[in-house]
Amino acid sequence: MTEDDWATVLRVFAASCSRRGAKGRNDRRFLEALHYFTVHNITWRALPKDFGNWNSVWKRFWRLSRAGVFEAFFEALAALSETAHLVQMFDSTIVRAHVSAAGAKGGRATRRSAAPGAASPPRSTSRPIGMATRWAFA
Repeated sequence: MTEDDWATVLRVFAASCSRRGAKGRNDRRFLEALHYFTVHNITWRALPKDFGNWNSVWKRFWRLSRAGVFEAFFEALAALSETAHLVQMFDSTIVRAHVSAAGAKGGRATRRSAAPGAASPPRSTSRPIGMATRWAFA
């Protein structure tokens, strides 16, 4: 993003935040940390030290998301765009997968082959165990 884009984003983000409470020290670094977190699909603990303490970033994100700041932020950014109405998004919470995608067992319990018994090892012994073998372990 250009510096003009960052100036616009930071102005909209500051307007979306609450007027109460302690203010964040560096909004740009915080937003860059969120961007890094989502793009690289990492855990909060894996956030590089360049963005500050991971727990501080997470706490600020948690407080702002509970307060509805991000909804207001994205709505304000969309209002500034001339093409935002053309973009549609969906996330994985609305995508349903087939039962077999979750690893559930399905289908027939036994698979029939073209030639039954061809080249398959025996699954159990076909003869009863002799008396000598049976009593040897007693």
